[in-house]
Amino acid sequence: MYETRVLSGMRPTGSLHLGHYHGVLKNWIRLQAEYPCLFFVADWHALTTDYENPGDVQSSAWDMVIDWLAAGVDPGQAMLFVQSQVPEHAELHLLLSMMAPLGWLERVPTYKDQQEKLADRDLATYGFLGYPLLQSADILIYRAKYVPVGEDQVPHVEFTREVARRFNHLYGREPGYEDKAKAAVKKMGTKKARLLNELRTKFLEHGEAEALSRAQALLEEQQNLSRGDRERLYGWLEGGGKKILVEPEVLLTEAPRMPGLDGQKMSKSYGNTISLREEPDAVAKKIKTMPTDPARVKRTDRGTPEKCPVWALHLVYSDAERKQWVQKGCTTAGIGCLECKQPVIETIQAELAPIRERAQPYLDDPTLVKNIVADGCEKARRLAEETMREVREAMGLAYT
Repeated sequence: MYETRVLSGMRPTGSLHLGHYHGVLKNWIRLQAEYPCLFFVADWHALTTDYENPGDVQSSAWDMVIDWLAAGVDPGQAMLFVQSQVPEHAELHLLLSMMAPLGWLERVPTYKDQQEKLADRDLATYGFLGYPLLQSADILIYRAKYVPVGEDQVPHVEFTREVARRFNHLYGREPGYEDKAKAAVKKMGTKKARLLNELRTKFLEHGEAEALSRAQALLEEQQNLSRGDRERLYGWLEGGGKKILVEPEVLLTEAPRMPGLDGQKMSKSYGNTISLREEPDAVAKKIKTMPTDPARVKRTDRGTPEKCPVWALHLVYSDAERKQWVQKGCTTAGIGCLECKQPVIETIQAELAPIRERAQPYLDDPTLVKNIVADGCEKARRLAEETMREVREAMGLAYT
């Protein structure tokens, strides 16, 4: 059912690095085994900040999807698609913009934050102001229940919930709504209908959240209700109108800060990355030439691990015994910096080897990737069209 869908996307930045793997992809791989997942290439979003110099968006998108597949994202479990190939995203974005208050967009925390960070670019555009609403359209068009995000992205999901609530309030009051809802309740049978009414009363009159959860669970079990009836009843339970758009929930994810080769957060803009398909010799060279504690000029100088970028990698990759070995060896000058780096080199090489191996078939035959994405776009578009039919009908745009 659509209520359990998970949706997430990434801007096409080309080949991915270990920061993406530990911060996003490992989480996607876990989620795809638990929920119906939709993962998309957010190519329109890339244009909101880079419209003057989009680069090769298509090439970057293919490189990124290859890394998704190589990391373990499974097209048999998750739907992989490209945002711009499902034009319904743009249609819903347009229709939502008709009713989204300007003040809502201006108060999104990342709006001013991004303007300050990207001060070298002219971001006085509608596309940049409206990108949170496009994000909302991305989520709402698939009626995604969960959106995996870090703490910094929670306001975007809250914004989407407000948009969905406003839309349902404005357009969910179809003619004869109450009568249709009551008729749908009767289809459940006398016993279950009575229970549903009791639970609704407990929620509306006494505010019992548990009663609402039980009523929603009861609805999910019903096999003889059409989706239209189900949506009416989800809204009816809360005393509102038909729930055309689903209010998504945050699936808070831990995004460990993956350190780069200089100790800062790993990022292409800092030039401190190790890519997922980096060759073994290149990986070894990068780590061997990493800066270390500046106090250790000579091999016999004692160091402080906390001042060394290599220690940050040990925190990600080493077990307690290895960390203890590093702490003791560094602070007593018992080990040299190259000795300290070697276990990190070996662990990262072991992590990347299967990723490189899984990537090779897609590099050898690019049509494999294109077919996977084409299939995902087709499936995604079917879901999007389903939502848009109801959105158009609710807004009086169903010209039949």
